[in-house]
Amino acid sequence: MEKRLSDAAMEGDIQSLQDLLQEDPLILHRSMVSCVSETPLHVSSMLGHVNFVQELLNLNPELASELDFHSCSALHLAAAKGLLEIVKELVRVDPGMCMVRNQDGKTPLHLAAIKGRVKVLRELVRARPESAQVVTERDETALHLCVGSNRLLGLKSLVEEIGKDDDVLVNEKDCDGNTVLHIAVAKKQIEIIKFLLTVPGLDINAINKHGFTVLDTLTQSPRDLRDMEIECILRDAGVLSAKDLQIITPEWVLTPTKVPQITRSLVSYVSAEESNSRKPIKTHKHTDWLGRKRSALMVVASLIATVAFQAAITPPGGVWQADETVDGNGNPLEHPRKAGTAVMAYSQDIEYGQFMIFNTLAFLASLSIILLLVSGLPIKKRRWMWIQMIIMWVAITAQVITYFISLRHMSPESAAGMLRDVTEISVLAWLCLMGVVFIGNVVRMNLWVLRKYGFIKEKEQKPSAQVDNDQEDV
Repeated sequence: MEKRLSDAAMEGDIQSLQDLLQEDPLILHRSMVSCVSETPLHVSSMLGHVNFVQELLNLNPELASELDFHSCSALHLAAAKGLLEIVKELVRVDPGMCMVRNQDGKTPLHLAAIKGRVKVLRELVRARPESAQVVTERDETALHLCVGSNRLLGLKSLVEEIGKDDDVLVNEKDCDGNTVLHIAVAKKQIEIIKFLLTVPGLDINAINKHGFTVLDTLTQSPRDLRDMEIECILRDAGVLSAKDLQIITPEWVLTPTKVPQITRSLVSYVSAEESNSRKPIKTHKHTDWLGRKRSALMVVASLIATVAFQAAITPPGGVWQADETVDGNGNPLEHPRKAGTAVMAYSQDIEYGQFMIFNTLAFLASLSIILLLVSGLPIKKRRWMWIQMIIMWVAITAQVITYFISLRHMSPESAAGMLRDVTEISVLAWLCLMGVVFIGNVVRMNLWVLRKYGFIKEKEQKPSAQVDNDQEDV
């Protein structure tokens, strides 16, 4: 009869269930105490038989509280599969099952968050609002699980249900001290980051157990092309690094007649430090400037290296697809052609040599920058950064020359005159631009040398103006 009951649950056959009850009225109670892992309610809930689930709950509501060998209730299974109608029936009979954790330490709400079951999430929170505060064994809330599984819609639905009444939940930390914003930044989830920054009450400068804010988390994570966009989003929202938070001093509101002498001394010390705050700000801005330059150089160098490598293996005109030792008339070729060699090398050997020289120069210059940036050498001073930028100019210029050589090779003779005019104008404009950049940097370097050795005296400026001036130093 247990086999027949299991078959009826799998098929959702209510008539077979009623026939079994006529034969044995206690069969549902027996299924609760048998050695079988899953009850008929587990099976029918997992398979989505709504009518069968309703019939079982009407006959024996205690089935809703039964757990299988993995400590999962029928509500766990229905929530994980997103079966909204069955979830409604189960929480109607026993809403307390929303708080029960399975063998992995997860509640039905946690499983729905991981799977992104938006409607189920709303139903569970409405049925038992305090279930949103239950955490996993790693102290993760349902919000952490939504972000960890990249479930933006599920995250939005949870915040709409609980965020208005509980601002603390969006700032909850897991076992590593990470908030949901830490996790979103670490996983480079741009859309989730944008949404979280709009949530009222979110602590954007929370610090985890490693002493990192979300901005520090971005810096420590593996670099990719999304980092610059994420950094701009965070800075625009007012996110600070841990170093930024340490240099912020609180405002003192004191009554001079009632302040002890030791407190007055402390306030005097703080005031003196604030009046002499140029150096810390300068150091921070200096480091920030170098960091932005390093990131920009890494991205540009990677792109140039990729383009140069691709140009080397697929030169203009392509490569010969097969070996050729004779011409169309059967006569032996003076220079036999081998499969995989460049067509341009046979037809225009001088231009091909120029193409490869400048392409190799761009490739090696960009790789040199990448090697310097990832080498770990102490090259964090401005002069080293400018040397790398000069190498970058060389790489970009070589890439431009490579482009014009390729363009001339691929253009027909009928377009030679127009191409020559375009090339001359483009090269002239490029040389003018390079000249302006070179002259500007020479002037900046000379001014820096003159200021450094006292030939030019700097005017007294406000700290903010001083910061801007520091940014212009070479």
